Amino acid sequence: MKNKIWITTIFLIIFSLTIPLNIEVYSEDQQRMYLKIDLWSKELYVIEGEKVIKNYKISPGTDETPTPIGTFMIIKKDKEWGGGFGTRWLRLDVPWGNYGIHGTNKPWLMGKNISGGCIRMQNKDVEELFEIVSEGTVVHIEGPITGIGKGEFKPLSFGSKGTLVQIVQERLKLMSLYNGKVNGIYNKETQRAVELFQKENNLPITGGITKREYILLGLLE
Repeated sequence: MKNKIWITTIFLIIFSLTIPLNIEVYSEDQQRMYLKIDLWSKELYVIEGEKVIKNYKISPGTDETPTPIGTFMIIKKDKEWGGGFGTRWLRLDVPWGNYGIHGTNKPWLMGKNISGGCIRMQNKDVEELFEIVSEGTVVHIEGPITGIGKGEFKPLSFGSKGTLVQIVQERLKLMSLYNGKVNGIYNKETQRAVELFQKENNLPITGGITKREYILLGLLE
């Protein structure tokens, strides 16, 4: 088990270095201030230059609904969403779904892995953050792929979405088998790339990802 965790950790480091961050498209102000979200410690940090100027406790996703891992950007800010979204909403440009940073109507659950993949904050904290950041602010999310880090790598097939799909796409692209967008969406192009991978490795050509494909892709041992 320790070896699996170690291999996954190493790959996540490599993965974070190979995914293009597109930092060059952001303004100088946006590069100077960014957010770092640590899913292991359940903390959100506001960083200006190399200095942490604010930090907040958060609640991320579960194993079944994990928070996306990677580098994203705040693309929309809204007030008064109400209900479970609390008093503020900061939408992220996650390509495979509607994810964001928002408040909560259940503050007593803060610090637990209970969200549907979004980042929950105390309403007073997200209201303060709302005034600090602007649309275009970069958000780096680090942590386990499977929510709290105890889940298995789930089988993937056409229609699957999420960080695991994104990682598989990146690995297939490095193998020159996939030429599409690394967007976390298991589309027809991803399926064809998996079929080519399976053919090269003398596997049944199913177009899906199971434990045997994860092992051959170097994501599990």
